[in-house]
Amino acid sequence: MAPQYARSLRFRLPPLLFFLQTGFIVVFIFYVDIEQNVQTKQHVFTNYYSEFQDVHVMVILGFGFLATFLVRYSFSGAGFTLLVAAMAVQWAVILNGVESMYHRGKIWINMRSLVVAEMCTASSLIAIGAVLGKTNPDQLLLIALLEISGFVLNGWLLQTFLKVQFLNAIMLLHIFGAFFGLMLSWVLYRQGSEQQHEKEKINRKTGLFSVMGTLFLWMFWPSFNSVLVEVDHLDRGRKLRAVYSTYLALAVSAVTAAGFSVLTSPQGKLNLFHIQRCTLAGGVAIGVAMSAVHLPWVAMTIGFAAALISTLGSRYIKPLMLFAFECHDTCGVLSVHGLPGILGWMVQLLLQIADSDDLTTAVRFAVFHISTLLITLSLSMILGLITGFLLKFNFWRPPPNKKCFDDQNFWEFPHLAVKK
Repeated sequence: MAPQYARSLRFRLPPLLFFLQTGFIVVFIFYVDIEQNVQTKQHVFTNYYSEFQDVHVMVILGFGFLATFLVRYSFSGAGFTLLVAAMAVQWAVILNGVESMYHRGKIWINMRSLVVAEMCTASSLIAIGAVLGKTNPDQLLLIALLEISGFVLNGWLLQTFLKVQFLNAIMLLHIFGAFFGLMLSWVLYRQGSEQQHEKEKINRKTGLFSVMGTLFLWMFWPSFNSVLVEVDHLDRGRKLRAVYSTYLALAVSAVTAAGFSVLTSPQGKLNLFHIQRCTLAGGVAIGVAMSAVHLPWVAMTIGFAAALISTLGSRYIKPLMLFAFECHDTCGVLSVHGLPGILGWMVQLLLQIADSDDLTTAVRFAVFHISTLLITLSLSMILGLITGFLLKFNFWRPPPNKKCFDDQNFWEFPHLAVKK
């Protein structure tokens, strides 16, 4: 007897896609326009566009290939990443332009707004990684829209009430996405997940494609961290320093992750999961701490510490979260994005205090900096819980336990069709 898979997506996914896309088109018709700045020099646009391309490659190819590591979920990993990203970017453009619409009457699109939208999309893809393989595309779209809404709200709160710089606020995307996804995985926990699912594993082909995603992310991460850095007259080397620091942190992170992967392995061998993800931890940490890092050795030390925390977290904290707290984190977003992001936050706090001229300034910065983290964690976890409870309704028809991590729930496989 042929295996029975999930029902057709015909009456669930297309109506949702067409409803959202039609709504976005209507909003763009009446409220969105392209900013025509004739004073901008052509070479400035060209440089900015190249960096936009780098970020775009990271979001689509990097995250897309990285999500293909599961042996029977590679179609969904790459395909749903593209689908979610395409929808999420439009939503992020609208939300980030609300303030512009309030003051100027329209949402104006330029290269910078597209880059910001891509970075908001990256935050939602991080959150989705925690529940990868256990949800359907309808649920993934809802997760992305709600996560981006929360992340944009978090940035507005930090900039409005705590006067946090825009760059520092948006680089919290790793922390926000990771803890949002962690709460999702806790609410959507499935009984029996203590035992690894038979399809939750890697083989040679999917592992290779996933490493390609790692390579794309590793190569273009300096652009991701530096694209929104503004060059001013007082500190002309700020943007270049962000690029150098990110590259050095990534290099040290790759070496350190490989070393600790072998040391923590019972067989004394490299773990592919660590190479796929923990090598990127340095880019996460340095992105959060970037504004306070001025020396190469500091960036390298951050890369070393981030890879150490990420590798140990993937080896020991991930299973602990599953057995002790019932958080089934598929992609290990806590170890790859959450913990390195908090490390970067701590480094920024310590470096800024060390550079302060007087005690009052140091205490004031510490209070505001700690408040920034508390607001980000609180909002991300609360919204993650709310989103998780919304997704628990049977209305969404999530895949049953035996059909998790399986492309045949959602994709055509003509060569497997049963001939009558």
